[in-house]
This record gives sequence, C-alpha cells and structure tokens, in this order.
Amino acid sequence: MTSPTTRPAPHGLLIANLLAQLAFGLLTMTICLPSMQEWGAIFNTGQAAVQLTFSGYVVAYGSLQLLYGPLSDRIGRKKILLFGLAVAFLGSVLAALAPNLPLLVAARVLQGAGAAAGMVVGRAMVQDLFQGPERTRVMAYVGMAMGLCPPLATILGGQLHVRLGWQANFVVMAVLAVVLFAAAWRGLPDHQKATTVQPHWLRAMLSSYARLGRERAFILYVALLSMTTATFYAFLGGAPIVLGSYGVGPDGIGFYIMCVPGAYIVGNYLASHMAHRTGERLMMGLGQGCTLAGIGLVVVLALAGLNTPLAFSLPLMLVGIGHGLLVPPALAGTVGLVPALAGSAAAVAGLMQQMMGAVGGFAVGLFRHEGALNLGWLMLGLALCGAFAQWLLHRRPPKAGEVSR
Repeated sequence: MTSPTTRPAPHGLLIANLLAQLAFGLLTMTICLPSMQEWGAIFNTGQAAVQLTFSGYVVAYGSLQLLYGPLSDRIGRKKILLFGLAVAFLGSVLAALAPNLPLLVAARVLQGAGAAAGMVVGRAMVQDLFQGPERTRVMAYVGMAMGLCPPLATILGGQLHVRLGWQANFVVMAVLAVVLFAAAWRGLPDHQKATTVQPHWLRAMLSSYARLGRERAFILYVALLSMTTATFYAFLGGAPIVLGSYGVGPDGIGFYIMCVPGAYIVGNYLASHMAHRTGERLMMGLGQGCTLAGIGLVVVLALAGLNTPLAFSLPLMLVGIGHGLLVPPALAGTVGLVPALAGSAAAVAGLMQQMMGAVGGFAVGLFRHEGALNLGWLMLGLALCGAFAQWLLHRRPPKAGEVSR
C-alpha cells in the first residue's frame, strides 16, 4: 500500500476534479431558485410549501454527510462519492418528471442525499492532500470555486426556466451527475484506509463523533460555520421573493444574486493571500465585521424607505467579502483539529451547516417580504449568533494540542 509520504503531489486536473465534486451540491441546490418564484402558481400552493423544496434538499444534504463522513474514513472516499453521484442522478431525473409539489419535494430530498457525498468527501480529500497554511489556501480556492456556483446556477436556471421550462434545470443536473461520476471514477485517487482491524462501523462512527464532541474548539468552529451558512441560505431563499416584490422576474434574479457570491470570491482571494501573512484570528474578525456591516446597511436602507433591487443587493457584497475571509480558516480549523477524523469532522460540520441553513431558508417563508426589511432582520439575527460563537472561540488562548487560529 502506498504510504502518505510517497503519495504523488496533487496536480491541476486532480484539483479541478475535486473542486467540481465539491461544487456539485451547491449547483444542484441553487439552479432552481429562479423557478421557485413561480412554483406557487404552477402547483397552486403557498410560498411556505414551495420553500420545502429548498429546505428538504438542505436537510438531506446535511444529514447524509453525517453518514458519508465516517464511512469514507472506513471504506474509502471514492466509493462513497460514486454512490452519492448515482443517487443524485436518480433524484434529478425524478424531479424533472415530478407532476406535483409533494413529489418534487421528495425528488429534491433524494437529490440532496446524493449530492452530500461530494461535499464531505471533497473536504476530507483536502485534509488528505494538504497540510497547515496550504490547507487554508486550498480551502480559499474551494471557496472561490463555490462562490461562482450560485450566480452561475441562478442565471443559467432562470434562462432555462424562461426558454425551456423549469424541468430543464433538473435535466442539466442529471447530465452533470453522469459527467462527474466518470471524472471521479477515472481521476480521483483511492483513499488509503487503515490496515489495522477496525471495530464495527456503527461503533467506530459513534466513537469518532464522541471524540470530536469533546473538543470545545471544534464545537465552536461548527457553530460559527453553521450560523454563517444559515445567514447565506436565508439570503438565497429570500432574495427571489424580495426581488420579485421589486418587479424582477426569473430571468433577472441571478444577476442581482451574483453580487454576494461574486464578492465571496473576492473575499476568498484575499484569504488565500493573507493565509501565510496574517493571523487567522484577525482575518476571521475582519470577515465577521464586514458581514455585520453589510447586513446592517441593508436594514438601515430599508428603514429609510429605499426599496430597490440595488439597495438590497449591493450592500450585501460586504457579506460576501466577509464570508470569504471567515469561512476558509474556519473550515481548515474544523478538519484540522483531529486529522485522523477528517471525514467525520467534515461530516459533522456539513450536517450542522445544512441543518441551520435549512432553518434559515425555511424561516424566510414565515414572513412577508414586500421589501428587504424582514429578510434583513432575519439575516442579522443569524449573523449575530455566529459572531457570538466566534467570540467564545477566540476569547482565550488555545490549549496545548488545539490548532492556533
């Protein structure tokens, strides 16, 4: 068996393959956002029911990571990834054929269950292949790639919706699942499993999670990431409704939504250059400050009666930059605290991110959104919870054995 010391260095095609696998779940999540604006009328139902297509996906996307993570540590990354892509393909086909909203929700849940494998396996492979500040740099590159997903997916999804119908979005994702399956089969390395006799997989999984649960820093990193994701998903779920109240149709939503993910790419670019020169605590503090300032500005402008698409979207560019500075070091800290449990750590982080993201996305449907004010208050409350977790994480020096951030 090849040892870690003799493993070939990652090359460009491998990294591109890894980025694509990581991005698949977010692409699948967001490509149908423009269609959600009209699903209520198409299926003759309320907006809260339509939001279940988003929240159901997100819950499945997070929950299955809890299972995929330790299984990838035990039986291999590639096997889990291939299984997940096959499930995502099936969910995409069923979604394209769904005749009513309940079946569409079920298909979206199946999509999320399959797409979860790419996120958890991709993060664990970053831990397998990179170390130290380089891991943070690669996480920043991951963030840049994933930052492209929501704007590109929503623009593509809106155009497909207008020209070919909402089902075309799911046909595209089914085709992409097949392409990524082939890319993973041919291009990704097999995970080097332990050669020692291992306990039953369920006992090993529970032991892994119990070990991580004893790490105070791990819990706080996860809480921080979860609330950050909830803030972003509240934006993704609420932006089409807010923009619709301003007269923006499905084919225009993506151009406004792209302000936040586009800025997120900028933030990740800054993080990739700051990782070796700036303390990560300072970088995370700057990120949180930008996030709160951007959301606060949206609330202030809404209170002042400035209700336009640009008054809503442009201030949130600060949120994108803030998240770009904040997320890479937080992710690196999460998977790096206990390297032997990288898959399990990525799974727990992924689960909690998606569960809280589902809460944020579903909560959007509980309020009226004739302007940006209610969404702004919701996002601000979620962001403040993340800021509190970050304050707890950094209020004392790390103990021996903890990763310094």
